[in-house]
Amino acid sequence: MKYTNLPNSDIKVSKICLGTMTWGNQNTEADGHAQMDFALESGVNFFDTAELYSVPATPETYGATEKIIGSWFKKTGNRDKVVLATKIAGSGDYTAHIRKDGFSKRALKEALEGSLKRLQTDYIDLYQLHWPERGVNCFGVRDYPYKYARKEAENHLEILETLNEFVKEGKVKHVGLSNETPWGTMQYLQTAKERDLPRMATIQNSYSLIHRAYEYGMSEVSLRENIGLLVYSPLAQGVLSGKYLDGNKPEGARGTLFPRFIARYMTEGSLQAVKEYQKIAEKHGLTLTQLSLAFINQLPFVTSNIIGATNLTQLKENIESINIELSDAILSEIESVHSRIPNPAP
Repeated sequence: MKYTNLPNSDIKVSKICLGTMTWGNQNTEADGHAQMDFALESGVNFFDTAELYSVPATPETYGATEKIIGSWFKKTGNRDKVVLATKIAGSGDYTAHIRKDGFSKRALKEALEGSLKRLQTDYIDLYQLHWPERGVNCFGVRDYPYKYARKEAENHLEILETLNEFVKEGKVKHVGLSNETPWGTMQYLQTAKERDLPRMATIQNSYSLIHRAYEYGMSEVSLRENIGLLVYSPLAQGVLSGKYLDGNKPEGARGTLFPRFIARYMTEGSLQAVKEYQKIAEKHGLTLTQLSLAFINQLPFVTSNIIGATNLTQLKENIESINIELSDAILSEIESVHSRIPNPAP
């Protein structure tokens, strides 16, 4: 395994992070425990979850994933071996069953206490805001949503002041963002600097060979401001494994069970690009999964690559991608495809 520091800290995290959002729906508690055992044995010390999980989000499965992680901590006593990240859900119709007051002081306190209880721990290493309150282009929205984006933005100062209370209490060590934009990220960083409040360490946004929009503005923010990207959906919800090509619908696969989650990655351009990347992988004796993950692992603005799997075979392949070094020739071939079919997935 390879490691890096959580930005602006002395906390070492594995470049591969274990994603957990299927636990409690597609995966059982036993599955989750087995994945955590295997990941830790493989050198992965960074786990990411959220109060929202498992996904698809429902009132019945709310908090299920955190509970599975908590029961594993209790069973194994491995809490001190894991850098643990979780998130508070933003507001909206999708999360109306959780709460409706977004990132208010009350909501933040309720969410944190609930996560601590479910996770059976007294602190969170990285506490993240799952998505902005104001409406931005994420989750498959390509362009800025002028028509429905709220005119008012989040109260960045109040949010940071509340997070600062958590840090002072020892309940949170570091804070981060998710699904944010350059403007929102800089607002948090500037407010933190001006008021001597906790600085956002990371931002968790989607990134993959067919969705590289992070490079339009956020990659520069990451590099110049030292706020590391935690990549989610590096395999585009499994599309970049190649298993959905030619109309295939593998039994039990996420895209088969919940097709709306892969719809954004199934455009004509995306599937064309996937086929091109698959040719590159085969030419160089790699699987498409290995190529897709190894490309992300070597990017200078990436702190960790969040991989998710529904079985141990997938998990092993994903984790072992950290050992693959892509040659200049392979990287050049990837860029050739990207120049012809840039960001086909929104």
